[in-house]
Amino acid sequence: MTSVTWNIANLDRHTADGIVFTVHYTISANDGTYSSGAYGSIGLEPPASSPIPYAKLSPEIVIKWVKDKLGAEKVAEIEAALQAQIDEQRAPSRATGVPWQS
Repeated sequence: MTSVTWNIANLDRHTADGIVFTVHYTISANDGTYSSGAYGSIGLEPPASSPIPYAKLSPEIVIKWVKDKLGAEKVAEIEAALQAQIDEQRAPSRATGVPWQS
């Protein structure tokens, strides 16, 4: 069973109002033996109303923003790509070398 973890690496914000405009995130997948990961950045639009104060943000809130902005299809695509990398590590489809050297 592969576990997938989304994390926030960093936030870019306006200092005047604390509004976050870019989120830098990581995704890691691990099956206990093999692992894979990805890094991404996504721009955010200013909130229409009642922004959450910068000091009140949590990883859960910001991860939800990232996933909502990406959309369920893209989130599933990213997680599937990480799983494919783990599957390739588990059972490689390619190798290098020559048969006369061990």
